[in-house]
Amino acid sequence: MIDAHQAAALRKLAQGLSAVDYFQVLGVSQAVSPGDIKKAFYRESRTYHPDRFFHLADSQEKSDIGSIYKRITEAYYVLRDDAKRKKYLADLASADRSSKLRYTEATESELKAEARKTVEEEFGTNPKARPFFKTAVAELEKGNLPAAQSALKMGLTYEPGNARFKEKLVEVQKKIEDARRGQAPSFMIK
Repeated sequence: MIDAHQAAALRKLAQGLSAVDYFQVLGVSQAVSPGDIKKAFYRESRTYHPDRFFHLADSQEKSDIGSIYKRITEAYYVLRDDAKRKKYLADLASADRSSKLRYTEATESELKAEARKTVEEEFGTNPKARPFFKTAVAELEKGNLPAAQSALKMGLTYEPGNARFKEKLVEVQKKIEDARRGQAPSFMIK
């Protein structure tokens, strides 16, 4: 059983969860290694796992333990993932830190939108255009300018408004033109 002192401590901890970040929940510093995050999670989850308190009747203490364990699990879920941890640290360093203490579904969707935007900026939005752009980049690296130009033109048929494709095409066409200027035709009179 939980005595009155322990119940009060649990209640205070559960009520204070909204004011602490995930590092404080796990009792670690922000520079902690992934292995230490895992150790801290196991340490805290052993202490507050709801199965340890199955014998309690449905009470405030059981609810408090559930909310504490949920926050411990949430902290581990965010801090073990490098991308989420990086985003979370950036949120903690921002001016509105108090509103960013929890990693929410909105934060998750922001992270996914940023990743999608990065891919779209790099390779285009149309799945049929992406292989052409990748081919063009590969051909450009090989020095095969006509093949790169052709692939970019094909990519632009699927994505005519893509600025990145257009920039790359202009770059390739400029290189082709420079190569033509560098080669003086043998029939020209000097």
